[in-house]
Amino acid sequence: MMSMRLSGLKTPVTRYLFEGMTSGVRGAGVGRADPGPLWSALAAADLGWCVFPCAPGAKRPALRENWQDLATTDTDRIRSWWARQPFNIGIACGPSGLVVIDLDVAHDGRAGLDGPVSGADALERLSRAHGQRYPGGTYTVDTPSGGTHLYFTAPATPVRNSAGRLGPLIDVRADGGYVVGDGSRIGGRAYTARGGVLPLALPLPDWIARLLTEEPALPETARPLPVLDRAQGRAYALAAFREETRRVAQAPVGTRNDTLNRAAFSLGQLVAAGLIPPLPVMTGLADAAARAGLPEDEARRTIRSGMAAGARKPRPSAN
Repeated sequence: MMSMRLSGLKTPVTRYLFEGMTSGVRGAGVGRADPGPLWSALAAADLGWCVFPCAPGAKRPALRENWQDLATTDTDRIRSWWARQPFNIGIACGPSGLVVIDLDVAHDGRAGLDGPVSGADALERLSRAHGQRYPGGTYTVDTPSGGTHLYFTAPATPVRNSAGRLGPLIDVRADGGYVVGDGSRIGGRAYTARGGVLPLALPLPDWIARLLTEEPALPETARPLPVLDRAQGRAYALAAFREETRRVAQAPVGTRNDTLNRAAFSLGQLVAAGLIPPLPVMTGLADAAARAGLPEDEARRTIRSGMAAGARKPRPSAN
């Protein structure tokens, strides 16, 4: 039987390590002896995945210190953590050599009019567009919100966290990110691994790795700005902002998300060139997307992804 004792610990790091915790703190209505979360944490560690405690019933880390530095596969440390409370299980993707594709679901009645109704739907469309099979068959966890986490081993080329880069309702957790693991619970619902076999995370498909690591193609809007001085550049950027937000607000069903992505990319280039501040751009695009009828969450992801891509290709000024 697994020992749940804290006696004999040599390191002080576990004494006052937890957010809002003093010795003897217990989760409301939850006993210290609940073995489920502990077993799930140890099972993840046995796969070589570095784990750390998340707050019971929540996604946020329960550690005061940097969770990525403290995430571990050490069974003694894990037992000492989970003996305190039935914490949810955080899995640090970078140290674990994982890339996790987080497929969300739309919670807005307008979703699906001109885009996918879920991250799984978006990934299926992406796969078909690239002539590839849907990347199933890997270790998969169903989330309490109705979404899905697909676990893959990380490629040699580093992959960064991203939101919407692969498509609407698709986030990527990689180096510097974490996911909440199997056996955790939020709102009375559990994160549940599919199947009853040994978990196996397959390698991230090459075609997805390329999409996540290669720079996007430079669109025509990357031609040099036709300006002679800074004042003219700002005037050009303001006019572009007005035109792009107008296009987004008036975009017909079936083109709205693509129009928003192109506008965010174009204006992101101008932001990176220092010709217009980012906050008014984000707010203006969000307002325009709302007028067009796009769901708020989808619009926010698209704006963030498009502006980030544009910022990597700032508009040069003509000499």
